[in-house]
Amino acid sequence: MEQEVKTSKEKPSLLGMVWSPGEQFDRIRRNPKIWVPLILISILYAVGMFLMAMSMDASYLGLDGMSEAEAEMVMMFSRVGVAITGIFTPVVIALISGGIYMIFIKIAGSDATFKQIFSMNIYILVIGGIGLLVNMALRAAIGGNPEIFITSLAVLMNSEKPGVLGSIELFSIWQSVVTAIGLHRVGGLSKGWAWGIAIAFFIIGIVFTLISNTLSGMTGV
Repeated sequence: MEQEVKTSKEKPSLLGMVWSPGEQFDRIRRNPKIWVPLILISILYAVGMFLMAMSMDASYLGLDGMSEAEAEMVMMFSRVGVAITGIFTPVVIALISGGIYMIFIKIAGSDATFKQIFSMNIYILVIGGIGLLVNMALRAAIGGNPEIFITSLAVLMNSEKPGVLGSIELFSIWQSVVTAIGLHRVGGLSKGWAWGIAIAFFIIGIVFTLISNTLSGMTGV
């Protein structure tokens, strides 16, 4: 009995998501945590986005026609905006994806709560946060377009723009795999449903990138 109480109170670990996600998801289902991991993840993303901002220059924003003073001002606001975006990105992603996941969870008749799913999403985001930090740290060290992750197919294919190849990226795939495990362990979905939803989200992300690139090409942006 004492062992059961101890087990139910074990807290999930953010770093544990790297090597034992299944165990962390079981802990999240029993004892979902939100505020501390959300703050830590927000800091992680903010640092990653700050490194991205510092790797940006005028050529990436199409400011070549501006004077040096004008370009510097635009760059300053852009860098601040990118860094601030990193703070709010995790909570927005966790809320939106959590709401969508809950639709499927209710359809499947699972008893998982939104708090459990929201907590699950926060912990899953540590994978993307690590990927962002690693890629931006490498970009800060070696240079190049910060929009192109070094761990993506865009780099292997020597692409000058991220595009669809930039969406097929090591940490994104890893995060999708972990999401499938989480939807099964925390959301109570069957493995088929869990993997189907995770793969669908990954493909939808690629499709949105393709549409965005097509529209940008048509408008000349």
